[in-house]
Amino acid sequence: MPSAAKKLLFGTAGVPLSASSLTTLSALDRIRELGLDCLEIEFVKGMKMGQDTALRIREKASACKIGLSVHAPYYVNLSSPEEGKRLLSQEQLLNSARMADMCGAKNVVFHGGYYGRENPEKACEAIKKALQELTSVLRSERSSASLRLETMGKKSQFGSLEEVLFMCREVKDLLPCLDFSHIHAREGKANAYIHFHRIFEKVERKLGERALKNAHIHVSGVDYNEKGELKHIDLQESDFHYDDWIQALKDFEVEGMVICESPNLEQDALMLKKLFY
Repeated sequence: MPSAAKKLLFGTAGVPLSASSLTTLSALDRIRELGLDCLEIEFVKGMKMGQDTALRIREKASACKIGLSVHAPYYVNLSSPEEGKRLLSQEQLLNSARMADMCGAKNVVFHGGYYGRENPEKACEAIKKALQELTSVLRSERSSASLRLETMGKKSQFGSLEEVLFMCREVKDLLPCLDFSHIHAREGKANAYIHFHRIFEKVERKLGERALKNAHIHVSGVDYNEKGELKHIDLQESDFHYDDWIQALKDFEVEGMVICESPNLEQDALMLKKLFY
């Protein structure tokens, strides 16, 4: 399996639309046929994968030299005012990381939570406490999967770029997932070379050069309003300046994985890979 520290890999969030069936094993075959490099396994609606399947995925991904990541369930909310929901969220993240480890996936992307009626500082403290506990458990289990806190597109969600970088400095072993479409939708800008340059510069300054040599990135077109993200759209239908974004990736020599979340999945992933290389 290719190391995310050796080059920039391009792939899809879930099974490519042109795959023969809606299974991860079929997705791996199609990713290889397309000439893409990686796949994010989607547990977003819940984790229904068994151990036997996970081990088969690990074997096939290794044989096909396809990098893997996992996206934890969407309903994770580490800042929920309800203790039961917070505990369930922690359990879902641990289970996602354990299954990722079994599959051979190195990254587990997740959403931190919502501000709700709490102020951002209180939500931040709740999420920080939960993540410190979770990363401690994963260290004790010697897991090779890293938790990746995603930058979020709605202003009601915990996950501005500044919040994600702060949390990654505060919590040992926590890493960022930089979703540039979310950053753009949330801020209503971050859509020109100078903005992309500043983002990579900030990541490097806050987390060190290693964060750009082992990056995990989401990208797609995005429709948004004053409250932030509305939905993902195809890149060519959006106002996202992906040519400028590609140039910034090259200039900072970013390495790791780029996961395309556009509705057309492999079409945009292939376009981005062609532009980059």
